[in-house]
Amino acid sequence: MAPTKAHATEIPDFTENAESWPALPDFAAWQDTCDTLHMWTQIVGKVRLALTPVINHWWEVPLYVSPRGLTTSSIPYARGIFEMEFDFLSDRLLIQTSEGTEKSLPLVPHSVADFYKEFMAALASLRIDVKIWTMPAEVPNPIAFDRDHQHASYDRDAVIQFWRALVVIDTIFEEFRSRFVGKNSPVHFFWGSFDLAVTRFSGRRAPARDGADSITREAYSHEVISAGFWPGGGDIKSAAFYAYAAPEPPGFAEAPVRPASAFYHPQMHEFILMYDDVRKSPSKATLLDFLQSTYEAGANSAKWNRAELERAA
Repeated sequence: MAPTKAHATEIPDFTENAESWPALPDFAAWQDTCDTLHMWTQIVGKVRLALTPVINHWWEVPLYVSPRGLTTSSIPYARGIFEMEFDFLSDRLLIQTSEGTEKSLPLVPHSVADFYKEFMAALASLRIDVKIWTMPAEVPNPIAFDRDHQHASYDRDAVIQFWRALVVIDTIFEEFRSRFVGKNSPVHFFWGSFDLAVTRFSGRRAPARDGADSITREAYSHEVISAGFWPGGGDIKSAAFYAYAAPEPPGFAEAPVRPASAFYHPQMHEFILMYDDVRKSPSKATLLDFLQSTYEAGANSAKWNRAELERAA
């Protein structure tokens, strides 16, 4: 049944009214849940990594924001294709195959080890044959998935608020992405670093990084200016947007960016804008200003050919 006009007015226009963006819980209050969900997404993401052909800059590995949570999109396997989606609204991980079969796992408080065991059993029951490396990536003090009984929290309300923020941010990142006609990444959610990101490329190769591992070499083989959003951690104690240029050109850190609340973090080599500063601002223009001004800071400092890379207004 189509929604009535009254029902429609209950849904705020997040993209135009930033004051209506979801208020995220204090990061410390939901960090245990965030860490657990991070590990669950790594398990699912590593299956996609194992079965999907390699694409430049590891674009075959991320997840994508969906109308119900986070999805892998289609993944090839011996019998066809399948898709896995964290359906946060129905509290389940849904696995569906092109053979018309499916399995689901509940998203409830239980350990990473239990999730891993149930998940791999579900894949086997669908005749999806895959092996993954069980050590988490890009986290301090990693614990193998099958031995991780430490992370076992799931606060449904906090997860849904985080996902609703991703929905809003994804639409604005897509608008920003549309302004660039050069090589441009999808808007995607990297399960390694647990962030939503979009990246622009100058078209030029980047100088080799001394001591870089194979993952970093491929990720930064070309000049990039990247922006993203993550829930917090480390030096940044709550949800924030970031932007960086790699390699960082001279003058980037000193360049003026918008809004005034944005700042350059010298240890992270990134511009930072706190989520709450955007949420409390009048409109989506605040976030678009941050994305555009940090891009201009990098592109001008590195002398990108902007006339050839940008869409005319």
